[in-house]
Amino acid sequence: MDQNEDQNPKPDPVDTEVPDAPPELAGARGEEAAAADAADATEAEVSEVVQDENQEKQPMTAGGDQPGFALSEKNGCVKVKLEDDEDEKFTGLNKEELMRVAGTPGWVRTRWALLVLFWLGWLGMLGGAALLIAQAPRCRELPVTHWWNKGALYRIPSVQAFTYSGDIAGVRQKVDALYQLKFKGLVLGPVHVAPPDDATALSFQEIAPEAGSLEQLKDLLVVAHRKGMSVVLDLTPNYLGSSRFWYSNASVTAVAEKLKSALVFWFSEGVDGVQLADVEYAAAVVPSLWEDIRAIVRNGTNEQPARRLLMGVSERRSAAGVSAVLASTGVDLLTSEVLLDDDMETLVQSVLELYSANGPIGLAWNLGGRSQGHMASLVKPDLVPLYQVLLFTLPGTPVLEYGDEIGLTDDDNKFPKMIWDDPAQKEEEKLNGTLKEAMARRASSRLLVRSLSDLRAKERSLLFGDFDVIANSSKSLVFVRSWDRNARFLAAFNWESEEAGPLGSRGLPPLAEVVVATGGTLKAGAHVEPAKLRLGAGEAVLLKFPYAG
Repeated sequence: MDQNEDQNPKPDPVDTEVPDAPPELAGARGEEAAAADAADATEAEVSEVVQDENQEKQPMTAGGDQPGFALSEKNGCVKVKLEDDEDEKFTGLNKEELMRVAGTPGWVRTRWALLVLFWLGWLGMLGGAALLIAQAPRCRELPVTHWWNKGALYRIPSVQAFTYSGDIAGVRQKVDALYQLKFKGLVLGPVHVAPPDDATALSFQEIAPEAGSLEQLKDLLVVAHRKGMSVVLDLTPNYLGSSRFWYSNASVTAVAEKLKSALVFWFSEGVDGVQLADVEYAAAVVPSLWEDIRAIVRNGTNEQPARRLLMGVSERRSAAGVSAVLASTGVDLLTSEVLLDDDMETLVQSVLELYSANGPIGLAWNLGGRSQGHMASLVKPDLVPLYQVLLFTLPGTPVLEYGDEIGLTDDDNKFPKMIWDDPAQKEEEKLNGTLKEAMARRASSRLLVRSLSDLRAKERSLLFGDFDVIANSSKSLVFVRSWDRNARFLAAFNWESEEAGPLGSRGLPPLAEVVVATGGTLKAGAHVEPAKLRLGAGEAVLLKFPYAG
């Protein structure tokens, strides 16, 4: 025995040892083992991936009934099958595809055809719009107007009679009451120093002590302007004298020169215009100075750019005479005695002539004045409401004397005391037993004037609209005021002491709304058929109806 073998004895062989397989079988078996190991590894990896995906999406149910999933389980491995989207969305062509299509002849022709159609359609719409504009009736151009064309003026020739204090300060206290009646401007005075028939002592720029003071007038201007009311100062030179308002031919030049300086002064103080009587005389005697006076009135300043009013007073009664004064003097407004004609048919004819010759912008309508007295003393007291409606509906600026809004009578006193329904006045009427009736009458008269003044300021047809007489006789008058497509107004008057009507059908609308009625037979807001309308004794009515096209 070998020495090495003795030192390292070997264990005995085990009887269960498997003999080695042949080489070819050993190779095949090795490949199967490798394949099995790989399959086991792949299946484990897939299982892990599926489990991870399921954890990221949503929990699985045993039945596998979640929408969008098909579940199966085999040997502990869960397999997930996502359903394919049934509707595939079209995402458009990419850049390369668009470039290939854009250059094809078919697409070039299509593009040019669409471009031509677009421009033809655009030009067609433009031409259609131009045709519609050309064929559509155009709105009338509005006339040039100033502040005195937009409301009524209120004249106060005597501040002593207008208020109990008897001065300009008393007028200032009544500004709010006049504002409530919607008057656009006040015509004050004269209040300057002017000894009767003494041209040398005339002082336009000095306030007569019995009328107040310059400070009172300045305060009045501030308060009136704050209310949107203008103030016109009457600067008639010899208003207290018995000779001409402008004195004599020898003094008229000196008087006109004084007036020029006074105009500059008063306009710098904030006065909005001046009123002058006997203007045709001054324009005829000193025409060059009169032109200077007109220029001073009309030239505004940076501080007062608004146009100022040059208002004249004439005693002319005929339409031809009034038109001549307007033409020779160039005044902005002229009050006259046209409406004092006793024959109503002649009166209306004069109104028509004045309107045809001058239009509505330069006309002014008044019934009374410094020389004539008050409205209620010139017409029958029952007709005062009728004439109030007439003044506010004629084509021109209405001018009322103080007290005309309540039917004040002068009783042979040129400047009667104004009635303000104060405690003293109420006590006097109470003693006479006429308080309730008198107050009701005055309140009704004020309400009528306010309604008419407010309506005229808002409606273009009444401000500067056309004036068309439908019927005119010694007993009644019917006319229509209209402007472009604005609402129309029909005014009807019955001068007589008995009922008149019906009005007839010529030029009348089929239906109209009652806006103002002075009698008791019609109520504001009612709708009537003008052709069948009958007016009570001394009644006036103002109807409104729409533009009919």
